[in-house]
Amino acid sequence: MTEQKATNVAWHEHNVTTTERTKLNGHKGAVLWFTGLSGCGKSTIANAVDRLLHDRGIHTYVLDGDNIRLGLNKNLSFSPDDRTENIRRIGEVAKLFADSATIVLTAFISPYKADRAQVRGIIGEGMFHEVLVDASLETCERRDPKGLYKKARTGEIKGFTGIDAPYEAPEAPELTLDSDKKGIEELANEVIAHLEANGLLSA
Repeated sequence: MTEQKATNVAWHEHNVTTTERTKLNGHKGAVLWFTGLSGCGKSTIANAVDRLLHDRGIHTYVLDGDNIRLGLNKNLSFSPDDRTENIRRIGEVAKLFADSATIVLTAFISPYKADRAQVRGIIGEGMFHEVLVDASLETCERRDPKGLYKKARTGEIKGFTGIDAPYEAPEAPELTLDSDKKGIEELANEVIAHLEANGLLSA
């Protein structure tokens, strides 16, 4: 758990409750935490789900790994400690969105089980939904949309997940998507079905 360094601070309750925001929006807030190797399809699936939900009038927002590292977390590297802090910060931001009755779709490799468990603790059971985008290393290397695996294989990038840094896959995610064998549209619809089955698309 991250140490509280600031003193003389206290949590302030809002006048408008999450229950009231849920009623106004017409649906519950939640965090869909897409995790998987680089190139497995996390961002593509998250954005496809975002479009489907938006078109249904659902309040959503996508938090994407690269976008966050270009802004909020631009001072963090890819060292194990900085990866942990990166995920912790995203967890806190995602919780704020979910408390506003927004469905948040996060797309982060988040390779360590302990980091994802910490985020689950921040956000809370029932609101945190771990989604494993399951694709083999071979598939991800074949796709390699940013050319990162090639650079990792030649030593240009160090500490790259799946090559010379570990990826600890979830043991019991709320949802597993087979990105090896299925297309984006089919996988996005599986996510929608999961949300419906868990009553998250209604107040």
